[in-house]
Amino acid sequence: MKMTRRFLVAAAALAAFGAHAQEFPIKGKPVRVIVAFPPGIGVDAQARAVTPKLAEILGVPVVIENKPGGGTLLAAQEVLRAAPDGHTIFYSASSTMAQIPHTLKSATFDPFSDFTPITMGARGPLVIVVNAQLPVKNLQELVAYGKANPGKLSYASFGTGTSAHIFGETFKANAGVDMEHIPYKGGADLAADLLEGRVQVAFDAAPAAIQNSKSGKARIIAVAAPQRSPFLPDVPTVSEQGVKDIDIVSFLGWFGPKGMAPATVAKLNAALAQSIAQQSVQDFFKTGAYTAESSTPEALSREVKDSYERWGSLVKRAGIQKQ
Repeated sequence: MKMTRRFLVAAAALAAFGAHAQEFPIKGKPVRVIVAFPPGIGVDAQARAVTPKLAEILGVPVVIENKPGGGTLLAAQEVLRAAPDGHTIFYSASSTMAQIPHTLKSATFDPFSDFTPITMGARGPLVIVVNAQLPVKNLQELVAYGKANPGKLSYASFGTGTSAHIFGETFKANAGVDMEHIPYKGGADLAADLLEGRVQVAFDAAPAAIQNSKSGKARIIAVAAPQRSPFLPDVPTVSEQGVKDIDIVSFLGWFGPKGMAPATVAKLNAALAQSIAQQSVQDFFKTGAYTAESSTPEALSREVKDSYERWGSLVKRAGIQKQ
């Protein structure tokens, strides 16, 4: 009886191993790309620009699944639950790996060991954008307006604990101006409130801000980067305008669940690199002031570590407490 039970347990274990050990991709099984933002937002649009070529290379369908909420935490949890067979991957803003572990008590995962780095996806700046009816055209005027009108300014971010939230709180601390934080989980709601003046300021990723500014109801007044963006050459940096120590360039990367086989990672890395290198993808990312780029898994792992430490320093300096 004991031998029979041991045999059955061993057989079940081998069957489970065999299921995960199938060569990637498994014929007919779609690859899910988890995105932490709603459809139409910059990150979602970037993923949709890359995935058609990815599907062509892999020979299986590639579908986007949008999981907004929790400052990217809901999407991260979906990936953490997935099988490490390569058929669930994550196009992740740096918020997931580098910011919310510092700011959200519910982000209990380890960004260094609970995900498998595959490749870098893109780099780009955060920006400050204001409602066009606000009588400010640069940071000095924004700071002066805020100090002259205490309690009248609110700012939007794409979620509590995200890079935009940390950017906003760091700006407040460094510039000495008070603004109420209004977090959003959807870009459509953020854009509607900004354009209608229900919030006056937004700390946002460049693609969304550029799109919102095209309406004429919003204007970008600063870029948070060491140098001006070649895609926004007329917009000065935050430091150029007298507010120091906010040189923030965010990254996006492609990750999988913990425990992916090296051969699967290598195949996905090569397929994504080829997809990202397409001229149409490169040109599309530039419209949002982002640079599309791939990397080795090891380089992405180093980027996560460096970004985690850099954002942790900003969180500490701004006095942001875990919520």
